[in-house]
Amino acid sequence: MGVDYYNILKVSRNAAEEDLKKSYKRLAMKWHPDKNAVNTKEAEAKFKQISEAYDVLSDPQKRQIYDLYGEEGLKSGLYAPPSSKDRDSGYDGGAKGFKFSPRDAEDIFEEFFSGLDGGNGRSSGGGGGDGRLKKAAVMESKLACSLEELYKGSRRKMKISRIALDGSGKPTTVEEVLSIHIKPGWKKGTKITFPEKGNYETGAAPGDLIFVVDEKPHSIFKRDGNDLIINHKISLLDALTGKTLKISTLDGRDLTVSVSDIIKPGHEMVIENEGMPISKEPGKCGDLRIKFDIKFPSRLTAEQKSDLRRVLGRTTG
Repeated sequence: MGVDYYNILKVSRNAAEEDLKKSYKRLAMKWHPDKNAVNTKEAEAKFKQISEAYDVLSDPQKRQIYDLYGEEGLKSGLYAPPSSKDRDSGYDGGAKGFKFSPRDAEDIFEEFFSGLDGGNGRSSGGGGGDGRLKKAAVMESKLACSLEELYKGSRRKMKISRIALDGSGKPTTVEEVLSIHIKPGWKKGTKITFPEKGNYETGAAPGDLIFVVDEKPHSIFKRDGNDLIINHKISLLDALTGKTLKISTLDGRDLTVSVSDIIKPGHEMVIENEGMPISKEPGKCGDLRIKFDIKFPSRLTAEQKSDLRRVLGRTTG
């Protein structure tokens, strides 16, 4: 008979979309590998099953094929997505049919529990709550990130403490570890929402927990939108004759920049595509802008002045 997706998701065969969402949300939070450090392998298997079941039953075409022909119908190639670019939705193309992977499971989980880029605190789904029941106040917390983290992206484990109901229905303080995926290029003010991970309040559904991205100051780089700015001191001699600069990037590369033009006070050099990643345009980056600070000598000897007059006096300006 194959896999029973309805049983895995603990819903009836006529379950509506909202029922699927609620059940997936509850089970995914229970079985996510990050929340099951002891039985990680079992949790990974359960989490993948739950995500696969939701992926199939929440898609009308996949669900219809599954109801008629079962799991084998999907995997034998009867399912065809709207376009060939839908590989991420579990389709492997051609006769191979529907396939599902742990990566797909994580993508579905992030759609439910991660906020979207842009600092507006929207969540991609799963925040339906309990209908008429009002929600408790939102809990907001700063998430201080280094410029390196926002450049490369990172995963954080955050320990939180909140008021929830215990098994007997009494309010109690519980501690939990949440996993946050910081994406390359996120800006200060970006919000990551965890639905119903805030405090319990009498007569209300649990509030949402929101982490707000904040940028730690960097010793070398300053961020300006998608651009990075670096202030570089240069001697008057190098400003006039040229120099090769070595700049260590935020991801540890050594960038070689050749300065051949005469550097005038206030001059800015632009290195394209070496700024911050643009989160909404994968593969694209802003620019690196080098601002020069020319160091003039504090004194010159009579001989040096004479030499400079002799050399510079020949120039036409």
